[in-house]
Amino acid sequence: MSAPTCRVVRRSEGFEGKQGLSYFSGISAETTGSQALCLHLLTMPPGARAKAHYHESHETAILMLEGTVEFRYGEQLEHCERVSRGDFIYIPAGVPHLPYNPTDQIARAVIARTDPNEQESVVLCPELDSPALLV
Repeated sequence: MSAPTCRVVRRSEGFEGKQGLSYFSGISAETTGSQALCLHLLTMPPGARAKAHYHESHETAILMLEGTVEFRYGEQLEHCERVSRGDFIYIPAGVPHLPYNPTDQIARAVIARTDPNEQESVVLCPELDSPALLV
């Protein structure tokens, strides 16, 4: 077994997550062998909307870099927050949420998770995924 070492991950092609959003791979088990964290860049074009979901076994921290998005959260997505550049968001494990970009501007955020695997603990909530919810 080799000794741990530092790694640089260059910006590469993005990937679409189970949630329906596009991410740019950063630090993860898949890119660096990380054992306890995941860090990605998320870009949300105007009108983009994720699928309702939660992360079964990990916490998420988000830093908004650019733009404004809204996200619904809670057992029935009953809460709504609007966040903009410079805002931080904390999402506990197991809390359903649904981010969307209701503006005509692109939004970008850095997302950190306590699970090193990019998509393993994403659980979709199709029963909460009504387009009428965002009206």
